[in-house]
Amino acid sequence: MSEKKALLVMAYGTPYKESDIEPYYTHIRHGRKPSEEALQDLKDRYEAIGGISPLADTTERQAKALVDSLNKQSDDEFELFIGLKHIHPFIEDSVKEINETGIKEIHTVVLAPHYSNFSVGSYNQRAKEEADKYGITVKSVDSFYEQMPFIDFWVDALEQTFSEIPEEAHDKTAIIVSAHSLPEKIKEHNDPYPDQLVETKDLLKSRFNKGHYFVGWQSEGNTPDPWLGPDVQDLTRDLYKENNFEHFVYLPLGFVCEHLEVLYDNDYECKVVTDEVGAEYHRPAMPNTDDRFIQAMVNELLKL
Repeated sequence: MSEKKALLVMAYGTPYKESDIEPYYTHIRHGRKPSEEALQDLKDRYEAIGGISPLADTTERQAKALVDSLNKQSDDEFELFIGLKHIHPFIEDSVKEINETGIKEIHTVVLAPHYSNFSVGSYNQRAKEEADKYGITVKSVDSFYEQMPFIDFWVDALEQTFSEIPEEAHDKTAIIVSAHSLPEKIKEHNDPYPDQLVETKDLLKSRFNKGHYFVGWQSEGNTPDPWLGPDVQDLTRDLYKENNFEHFVYLPLGFVCEHLEVLYDNDYECKVVTDEVGAEYHRPAMPNTDDRFIQAMVNELLKL
């Protein structure tokens, strides 16, 4: 019988209640408290989507679905742990907990399909640095955007969305494939992240060649440094001006579920722009715990 291993599912994290918002935001800002104005702006965004993001609950459900599916398909037995970047349970605390169980091997996956040293790489590094203290081996999934079940999910989402758009308007439809923006300086280090989003767009187009595809970036941080662009809102305005598109389909597929960046940055902010120009807004449901999305991660975990 094989030894039990740990599955460490890592994610960004989100406030569980309103009183968590300030410490959460302070952690994101590397210990610097946000101004009252910035804090209120974030609180207002949460209020606009119903109070608190559904992210925490969805992350738990995704992680549970993932370990259940992995244990059905693997010869090894995995125990689930969740580690978050900006709120408890922090990545390091989860690794400490793994050590206390006596488990000596961790397989990690971040709930993000594309790899950047700045994002997924930093999660994996935090897990490894903590695990090294205890002599625990870590094996990590870097990305899963190329997995066919992941692409299958989004192709089906596009087919469903286009079935709701009149056929004569298909050629007047823009598909904006997006992910969370990161500081532009990542390009100086040949970071694969921007190219991976373009590759994802091309994989989708090879399977579903209707409408017109574009790559955009969203939810950039509030820092003095330039971030990857074009921003999805600016892109929407420019595309309307240049092509007079009647429908805009947003695929924020760098994210994995409905949360603040999708429910506010897409469903509110992008819709403000489509309403402004007189075009129709569309955004398919996110993967959440869809079997194909879970299988894409399982496939990569089974390679470790």
